[in-house]
Amino acid sequence: MNTLTTPFGFASTAAEVSDGIDLTGRRAVVTGASSGLGAETARALAATGAEVTLAVRDTAAGDRVAGEITAATGNRAVRAAPLDLTDPASITAFTDAWQGPLHLLVNNAGVMACPERYTEQGWEWQFATNHLGHFALATGLHRALAADGNARVVAVSSSGHQLSPIVWDDPHFAFRRYDPWLAYGQSKTANALFAVEASRRWADDNITANALMPGAIYTNLQRHTDGRGSGRIPAERIKTVEQGAATSVLLAVSPLLEGVGGRYFADCQEAEVVDRRTGTLNDVARYAVDPKGARRLWDLSDELLRQGNDLGTAASRQA
Repeated sequence: MNTLTTPFGFASTAAEVSDGIDLTGRRAVVTGASSGLGAETARALAATGAEVTLAVRDTAAGDRVAGEITAATGNRAVRAAPLDLTDPASITAFTDAWQGPLHLLVNNAGVMACPERYTEQGWEWQFATNHLGHFALATGLHRALAADGNARVVAVSSSGHQLSPIVWDDPHFAFRRYDPWLAYGQSKTANALFAVEASRRWADDNITANALMPGAIYTNLQRHTDGRGSGRIPAERIKTVEQGAATSVLLAVSPLLEGVGGRYFADCQEAEVVDRRTGTLNDVARYAVDPKGARRLWDLSDELLRQGNDLGTAASRQA
């Protein structure tokens, strides 16, 4: 398999990589699109003529951003819809309400290095938000993606995946001391592995999925980290939001990605697979693109969601 290269790079913007692309008549969903990278990704997709749904927790903020995108692009087919990735009922409501085909799903929402917290199902908050919620959303929208006939899923991962593989025996820190960065790293590894297995499982539906590192960008994501991320990044490696959204938009719209799935990108290029940390932001750990690990994570995620749904059903009966 040849490594994919593109004419874009570190300084490219979302508008530049989507320039000349026409997605009129196609539909897109972007999670976490009420601010930061999600809002810029949605803006670039709207500029291509796509119908864009901003899937957000704060619908007031989502409505405001949707209005700003319409004003900037002239695209009136931009709307906000409620979605809480830590709430299975909210995800089910979103997927059940979706009608018709879906061309693009950009799993952008996330939390970083937050204080120790768990969902009512007992899931660690970052694993639940960054991975399990998006897994439930994508599988819930599978029919809509398959109906498009050439759909793409984009999973926003991070170089932080190199902080931790999936800890199979204790993904929710039930027995080990909680560490916000290990939890974040594990969830970002999960994002990358999801793209690998989704591309394999859904190949017959012509659905491709790829993961990416957007780069170091200061947004609301860093609210639990004093705005510094997992370490000090040299000033010359910090991106603007417009640059940070470029790789997401490239994977979503570029003809260069036609039929390409299960890969990991950074700075608009496919990343080098490494077996040890190199200290750069652009490499991907081998365990994050391992097909066996990807299948194991899919099965684990399926089982966790089944248990979570059973718990919700039991709780509603007791009520």
